[in-house]
Amino acid sequence: MFTIGSTLVGVGRPCSLYAEKIYFPPPDTQGGWRTLEQPEDVLQKTGFDTRKLDEVFEFIKKDTKNGGLLIVKDGWLVYEKYFGKGHRDAATNLSSCGKSFTSIAMGMLISERSDLFPEGLDQKVFSPKYLPSEAFPLTDPAKADIKLGQLLAFTAGIRGNNPVYVNGKEELVYPVGPDGWQSCMDSIAFGKEDYVYAGTTYSTTTLWCKPGAGYAYATSSIHIVSVIIRHITGIELQEYIHQRLAEPMGWGKWGYAYRNSSLFHTPGGGGIVIKPTDMMRFGYLLLNKGRWGDRQLVPEEYVVHSSRKSPYNPHFPYSLQFNVNTDNEIETLPCDAFWKSGSGGHCLFVVPSLNLIVWKLGGRDDQYSAANTGFPEIEGQTEKADDRKNWRRTVDADEIYAEMMKMVIDAIVSKF
Repeated sequence: MFTIGSTLVGVGRPCSLYAEKIYFPPPDTQGGWRTLEQPEDVLQKTGFDTRKLDEVFEFIKKDTKNGGLLIVKDGWLVYEKYFGKGHRDAATNLSSCGKSFTSIAMGMLISERSDLFPEGLDQKVFSPKYLPSEAFPLTDPAKADIKLGQLLAFTAGIRGNNPVYVNGKEELVYPVGPDGWQSCMDSIAFGKEDYVYAGTTYSTTTLWCKPGAGYAYATSSIHIVSVIIRHITGIELQEYIHQRLAEPMGWGKWGYAYRNSSLFHTPGGGGIVIKPTDMMRFGYLLLNKGRWGDRQLVPEEYVVHSSRKSPYNPHFPYSLQFNVNTDNEIETLPCDAFWKSGSGGHCLFVVPSLNLIVWKLGGRDDQYSAANTGFPEIEGQTEKADDRKNWRRTVDADEIYAEMMKMVIDAIVSKF
């Protein structure tokens, strides 16, 4: 059983009481998502005006050279279109979107090994019980006080990108921490080695604040979570996710990218490669609070915690590896919306109150390359992408996601 607060949740147990009531899509090889072909059927079943969704699609094409737009409403795949190198079988490095998978994997592990996590997310984890010998001795004695929830909410004091936030106020710290695949090297994440690029040193050797005292987007922090999973289970994060999510949910080809780097373990900080329709399955899992068919794959309370403002992060609207809108920071979005984005213009949105999932696939050319992903590009896609070789961004990258979601929500015209 899994405990957060006073809620107990059984994991991996049948939920037959609800299984008949909620639709879950079979694998793509067995027919995949149910769809609605005619605009009038889409309008009647889901309330969407597909002409307005076409406007959303044209809008996101201004943000990335490659990509696509997929929308699931009320269990129906009502929209699926691609451009550039994007397509249904695209193998793309989704960068930081992978962080959310690491978090969900941790939620499952806490439940499976509750004996190792008697304090749940309050558990202090910088000890040999949770981390390998390479992490010791600690490079900063304050690391001994880091709680698991703080690692997951980016409030552990691990150095990351500027700006950082303390009680909602923006600050700058130096040195900053590493980002990208380098932050997922164990030695760098543990602070045993600095990363130097173009004369700038990126370091996690010391904490920038006491654990819990501030928020920093620190990729090494969530990678350390994946090291905990690896250390306890004895298998790589990729294999753990494969056994507990990919197989029961029926994913197609998937894996982790950064194959052209110097990583020896699954990068917990990002780089997942998963088909667009399977990314929607992940979103649907979250929408259904961790349930898939007749099984509770992820503890319900963990998913709910992830979707809301976390007590582990009073500094910034970022919960257990998801951005959240609990305090209505983005006024055009429902307060229960939560999402995860990744470098290259990828973003997954889940809006429970609207029974809605939106996947904005993006991607630079290199994020589709076989050298990066380990999957060969499909013949014909490169030629298709050549049509956009002169593409230039014409929208504000900082505003794209909120504006996209406003347009999607505005496209919901009527249920009748």
